[in-house]
Amino acid sequence: MAVGLRRRSPRGAPSSLIEVFRGDPPALELRGLTKRYDDGTLGVERFDLSVPDGAFFGLLGPNGAGKTTLISAVCNLIRITAGEVLVFGEPTSSLRTRRWIGLAEQDINLDRFLTVRETLLYHGGYFGMERADAEGRADEMIDLFELGAKAGVVAPKLSGGQRRRLLLARALMHRPRLIILDEPTAGVDFELRQELWSTIRRLHADGTTILLTTHYLEEAEVLCEEIALIRGGRLIARDSADGLRRHFGADTLQGVYVKAMAG
Repeated sequence: MAVGLRRRSPRGAPSSLIEVFRGDPPALELRGLTKRYDDGTLGVERFDLSVPDGAFFGLLGPNGAGKTTLISAVCNLIRITAGEVLVFGEPTSSLRTRRWIGLAEQDINLDRFLTVRETLLYHGGYFGMERADAEGRADEMIDLFELGAKAGVVAPKLSGGQRRRLLLARALMHRPRLIILDEPTAGVDFELRQELWSTIRRLHADGTTILLTTHYLEEAEVLCEEIALIRGGRLIARDSADGLRRHFGADTLQGVYVKAMAG
């Protein structure tokens, strides 16, 4: 892969305007992705999507639109029916590719018997981190997410906001190149949402590619350089928030969403 500095697009410009060196693969590429479940339900069908390296990309759609299927396919959690999923140019079946991906799930799935610190160390070990490196990285994550006072506390005794912090800390523990945030601020208060936004922005500024799913349209508009709208397992549109408003003839992203999902 070619190595060099990447120039980001102006705020709000579609990622198609981002200039990358020739030969750099996208962070994520879905080619004709199809997933039909055993009960016959079609999750996504012939889905194509390319997310450039270093992008902050939003994925919006109603429940059942296919977002979870897409995330599961990227993280190699399901067996796809057809198509191809590439992360930085490599198939998701490789162990190296799996280490490049960090996932902060929507559902709280923390081990009830592990403390905050143990959760991070266990995750680091799963991804092959050396003990000393994992311990140092765990300290960084605990400090970053202000969990120092709770480092020895097990997950069930954390507040809802603290569990959200730990989910994101765990996703970042092994230094992934692509972060998938599935409803990262669901159910948190205003202050914590602002804190998480600030942390996510810093990650992106450092060059991490971020794929965000959210039902908060304001969140997508504030954070994402480009947004894809999906419905019924198909891509409806993708552009910057401004571009989507122009395309759909709407004054707000809420208006865009209503029009796109009514088709």
